[in-house]
Amino acid sequence: MTMAESYWAGKHVLVTGAGGFIGSHLVETLVNQGAHVRAFVRYNSRNDPGLLKLLPADVLSNVEIIPGDLRDLTALQSAMRATGIVFHLGALIAIPYSYLHPAEVVEANIIGTLNILLAARDQGIERLVHTSSSEVYGTALRVPIDETHPLQGQSPYSASKIGADKLAESFYLSYGLPLVTLRPFNTFGPRQSARAVIPALITQAIRQSTIHLGNLDARRDFTYVSDTVAGFLQIAQTPGVEGQTINLGTGREIRIGDLVKLVLALVDHPVEVIIDPSRLRPEKSEVQRLISDNRLALQKLGWSPQVSFEDGLQKTFDWIKGHSSLYSQDYVV
Repeated sequence: MTMAESYWAGKHVLVTGAGGFIGSHLVETLVNQGAHVRAFVRYNSRNDPGLLKLLPADVLSNVEIIPGDLRDLTALQSAMRATGIVFHLGALIAIPYSYLHPAEVVEANIIGTLNILLAARDQGIERLVHTSSSEVYGTALRVPIDETHPLQGQSPYSASKIGADKLAESFYLSYGLPLVTLRPFNTFGPRQSARAVIPALITQAIRQSTIHLGNLDARRDFTYVSDTVAGFLQIAQTPGVEGQTINLGTGREIRIGDLVKLVLALVDHPVEVIIDPSRLRPEKSEVQRLISDNRLALQKLGWSPQVSFEDGLQKTFDWIKGHSSLYSQDYVV
């Protein structure tokens, strides 16, 4: 048993957003390291736990799935009872959706976070890990982006995450709530939905002779999902970082146009790239450049990325190709 496993063995943990991409990987890792995991997932009449259903049966059988809604404080209080550590990943995260339904995004991301904070404050938890997003920085005013970079709400989604981050900060300062904020840059890997650029590219390239894209000049800092999960685990157990916000990224930026070339090199047929103006963000809302300054993560957490982008892309490509039935035939990014 490793040091990480010995820390998590027997720990009682709650993960919100557990049915999502990062959340499902975090749940799987926690169970494999001996934690007792409650997985809070958004209720639906199909009793569908989201991506948790893709976990191995022996892992899933050790997960306590709790359906509910972040906007229901009572549900969160019940889910958090007798829990030591809370990972709050639950959110509505699709930026295009936030243009269409900003009120729902604000309710889920701000009111939902407020309820998490209230329940955690009142139940005396050991540590709350609040999940931010690199989108709160907006397009980079300086690079690499460190944690002191100004926050810019260039979409309703990013504005809602700024609001949630500031609420978390206020609960640390006002009530001494033992929380930390982790700010991942663009995570990718197996199970990610075609909402995100890498799986959208891969699914189109595998199936079609054309792929539809918007802005090829945007640049992003892509982190493989196992590295992001390692960051969550590390920040939850590191003493002396309460109240701090820490970036999680590789420090390497990749232009979307160059990403397309890397993906197309993995397929065995020619593919034409079509620029679709309907896929562009509103001009003033476009985040052109995100690249992380990850020095604080190394200094405070001892964290650094272990999976190269190229290796992570190959793993993601292989997984999506082997699970293509899980992806819509007509999705374009």
